[in-house]
Amino acid sequence: MAESLLAHFRMLARYNTLANERLFEACSRLDDQEYRRERAGSFRSIHRTLNHILLGDRIWMARFTDTGCKVTPALATELYPDFASLRQARVTEDARIEGFLASAGDDLPAKEIHYVNNRGVACDDPVGLLLAHLFNHQTHHRGQVHAMLSQTAVQPPSLDMHRAIRPTAATA
Repeated sequence: MAESLLAHFRMLARYNTLANERLFEACSRLDDQEYRRERAGSFRSIHRTLNHILLGDRIWMARFTDTGCKVTPALATELYPDFASLRQARVTEDARIEGFLASAGDDLPAKEIHYVNNRGVACDDPVGLLLAHLFNHQTHHRGQVHAMLSQTAVQPPSLDMHRAIRPTAATA
């Protein structure tokens, strides 16, 4: 069972990379004003939402790998002020997530980690639940960016998982 769950998370990591590539490619066609324009959504702009997704990934990866800062930064923290740097950091983080899961042992989903959440509450949760949250969090906020893109002249990309991960995805 654990091996099948780990395989599922590896598939989600691959999808995550492909979806982010598609979304960032679409966002690269926006001028800076459209990219930063105030819009409805949790973080009020495409730029801030993309920063938040990366921040969330880094928080969880630090917890999974027991590295990095133990204090959760403000969830609206701007990690990168410009699109090019944010895009490169996204590519690096996606490779890190895929690499982490590729090298993980079958027992990873059943392990528990202790962390303090952004409200200061101490938590102990199974890694499997938290990995599911990592990918769900990304999907949730990518959906917000997708909706924001639909308010611009740039066509939002297809982020359907079955289209993104199949071998003929480039033509799907």
